[in-house]
Amino acid sequence: MRILLAPMEGVINHIMRALLTQQGGIDRCVTEFVRVTDHLLPPRVFYRLCPELQQNSRTLNGTPVYVQLLGSQPGPMAANAFRAAELGAAGIDLNFGCPAKTVNRNEGGSILLREPQRVHQIVKAVREACPSTTPVTVKIRLGYDNTDLFQNICDGIFQAGADELVIHARTKMDGYKPPAYWQQIEAVSRYSPIPIIANGEIWSIKDYQSCVEQSLCTDVMLGRGMLACPSLAQQIKAYQNQQAHTDPMHWVTIINLLIQQLEHNISEYPSKYAGNPVKQWLGYLRLHYKEAESLLNQIKRIKDPEELMAYLKSHQHALGSNQAA
Repeated sequence: MRILLAPMEGVINHIMRALLTQQGGIDRCVTEFVRVTDHLLPPRVFYRLCPELQQNSRTLNGTPVYVQLLGSQPGPMAANAFRAAELGAAGIDLNFGCPAKTVNRNEGGSILLREPQRVHQIVKAVREACPSTTPVTVKIRLGYDNTDLFQNICDGIFQAGADELVIHARTKMDGYKPPAYWQQIEAVSRYSPIPIIANGEIWSIKDYQSCVEQSLCTDVMLGRGMLACPSLAQQIKAYQNQQAHTDPMHWVTIINLLIQQLEHNISEYPSKYAGNPVKQWLGYLRLHYKEAESLLNQIKRIKDPEELMAYLKSHQHALGSNQAA
């Protein structure tokens, strides 16, 4: 009964991985993808996308972080996977699920689901290149245009020797539109020789229950649901372990997380970009917290990160005063 944190490109970077895993409940993270073309990338590329490599490929609270690769050629994918393993990656994840048009136009991500044999060749090459002690996992969707090739894709991945398979329960053409078709995973789950992890549209314990019932997967991957409700993994774990219900995180705790995020951003990124991730996160949080909509409207035009920090701390102080009253 594991919970994985999804590799959301441009959203869940090492700062977000640290903040979300410190809340508890997450068993593994996956980085944003390392784009592989036709050559071996220098170590600095891997360290940039996965700074956790410098701390045994783990977040500050000890959660393992796998390095995700995205590419279309078996040879370069294998060579870069071996490099990531050499640098200490806890595991290698292969992205065949990204629906972005730019990525697909360059023969990356979900467009490869049109070619099950090519997916098989890439997975096989990476598995053979990496030490047996380095897990190789794969992330796919149900297909590109439709689900006609879904079983062939899965069979090829199993035969290639992958250790685990994450299935986002939608096709590329479905994008991120509800619903997720968890029931499509069931047949594969029944005969799979490796663990299957279900992904897509898990926003609550109720969604988790439905996903498990329909997919027959006990392991899940959370993405947008964790951003909207940072205690979701804790809530699911409490349900799994038949413990007392864990309440959603209080809004004042969310503000503390936003302040921590901004502190990290100010120290690591150019000033003009430091505030953007806070606003981006609030865009997800407003799906669960009504206060997030109001706060986002109040800060969306603030560009100076120090001014933004002052505003967040003022908001935090006001919340504390109200609670004391």
